[in-house]
Amino acid sequence: MRKSMTSLLLLAAILPASAQTSSPPANRGANTPAVNSPNSPPNPGAPVAGANSFTEGQAKSRIEEKGFKNVHELKKDDAGVWRGKADQNGKTVTVSVDFQGNVVAQ
Repeated sequence: MRKSMTSLLLLAAILPASAQTSSPPANRGANTPAVNSPNSPPNPGAPVAGANSFTEGQAKSRIEEKGFKNVHELKKDDAGVWRGKADQNGKTVTVSVDFQGNVVAQ
């Protein structure tokens, strides 16, 4: 009984270590951030659909950091993109923030 218990413990210690070394990383180009920094250029395909973890306040702050004023009517749509309105150069425009932090005006 003691021998089989020792064997099981040894096997339990070896299996997780071998599983970690045999799998390639999920993203080979891991230099691409999941969330862009506020000063990075937007993704050309933005806004990108995806699970958005930004709160309304964070989305509003991102928009304001890009120079927009009077951000209002922010709502997260079914694609996970925050959409609303803001003032830019004296005009009201439609703005959006995706899960990567890309701010797009239309």
